[in-house]
Amino acid sequence: MKIVILDGHTLNPGDLSWSPLEDLGDVVVYDRTSSESLVERAMGADLLLTNKTQLRADTLKQLPNLKYIGVLATGYDVVDVAEAAVRGIPVTNVPAYGTASVAQFVFALLLELCHRCGMHSDASRGGEWAGSADFCFWKSDLVELSGKTLGIVGLGRIGEQVATIAPAFGMNVVAHTRSRKSSPVEGMSIVELDELLAVSDVVSLHCPLTPETKHMIDSSALRRMKRSAFLINTARGMLINEQDLADALNHGTIAGAALDVLSVEPPPADHPLLRAANCIVTPHIAWATREARSRLLDTAVDNVRAFINGTPENVVNEMPRR
Repeated sequence: MKIVILDGHTLNPGDLSWSPLEDLGDVVVYDRTSSESLVERAMGADLLLTNKTQLRADTLKQLPNLKYIGVLATGYDVVDVAEAAVRGIPVTNVPAYGTASVAQFVFALLLELCHRCGMHSDASRGGEWAGSADFCFWKSDLVELSGKTLGIVGLGRIGEQVATIAPAFGMNVVAHTRSRKSSPVEGMSIVELDELLAVSDVVSLHCPLTPETKHMIDSSALRRMKRSAFLINTARGMLINEQDLADALNHGTIAGAALDVLSVEPPPADHPLLRAANCIVTPHIAWATREARSRLLDTAVDNVRAFINGTPENVVNEMPRR
């Protein structure tokens, strides 16, 4: 079996081992693959593994020997799963590997919005504390979370984990979800989106990107939020109309935002949120702890092994009946 990894660098920049996968076949690892070299590199592969390299219908039609696609992530929108199914190619993903890490990162972003530790550290190291007339100073409003309301949009594994952590900070929790009528977390209320936006001091997005959720946070939604509210997004960039958010931040419609995802990654240098007021942007790293990446790689190998053994697991497309 020839196994080709199209873009292995983000998963394994050198601190993990591909050897468990190498035990299953002849493995070729590319750090990154451009669209121009995609077909050439994928040609002859029995199994393809991809993280962000797109495998669209026109590409799949040029790979007659391909038998399996493994996505090195939970989201699998980079693959035309319907075309793969038509061609009898199962597509697998890796669910749940990053739940703990992403939920932890949500609170890292939230605490940074509340205290601006990085900014105050930079000020101290830059000499501002040494030159201060007082024993302390602060350069932004400092916010206590106890008694505040966290609104969670989307109650998958990560949203649920965030909901279980929030009470440790003394926060009340409300959530909006289309898939559940009752709360899976004690003390949390399920509400409509408009109510969530109106009552929440912090809104955290955890829903998938669908035609219905694309740009769900736009100028209208932002105006429903409190002027003192924070917005956090660790899900998908296109849940937010980014120009609307930049305008809202610059005009004080909401107090701040922290984003680990953008609609285009990497973003153009003139992206409006990179220069918006009170906006923290991190480079899509919530998933990337070594622990989470190790779980991801282990499951990806398990997926390949299960396929080779004739019992595929974590398949996200349904094969047509023959």
